[in-house]
Amino acid sequence: MTPRSPRHSPLTSHGTILAFDFGKKRIGVAMGELELKMAHPLTTISEKADARFQAIAKLIQEWQPVRLIVGLPLHMDGAEHEMTEHCRRFARQLQGRFNLETELVDERLTSAEAESMLADMGRGGQADKHLIDQLAAQRILQAYFDQYDTP
Repeated sequence: MTPRSPRHSPLTSHGTILAFDFGKKRIGVAMGELELKMAHPLTTISEKADARFQAIAKLIQEWQPVRLIVGLPLHMDGAEHEMTEHCRRFARQLQGRFNLETELVDERLTSAEAESMLADMGRGGQADKHLIDQLAAQRILQAYFDQYDTP
């Protein structure tokens, strides 16, 4: 599974998309509607192993997404990051378990942007790690929407 440009992805112009900022400790989740092309932070999943996928299954049942997006961490020069293969594997697991098309989207700087957003609001630090994960997922999904051409 390689990152693809959303411009080359056939997709209806409506429906919900869920995006994931995968981490070993937490997974930030965001959602958005294709018609509006606006991403919103949704939740953070802190469960481990299969419990993570049970939590994701509940979100999929609730939101009925047409596609899933997973952030792909890369270094600034485009080289793979230590987490890159973990994210690829997570994306394959999502696609296999839920039979939904799953795309990888470059997530460079999304966590830094999320931290900056919180700092601008006078927040940040350890207590807001869960919110940072959600905001990073929001930035990943918004980047997808910003590149997506409506059919």
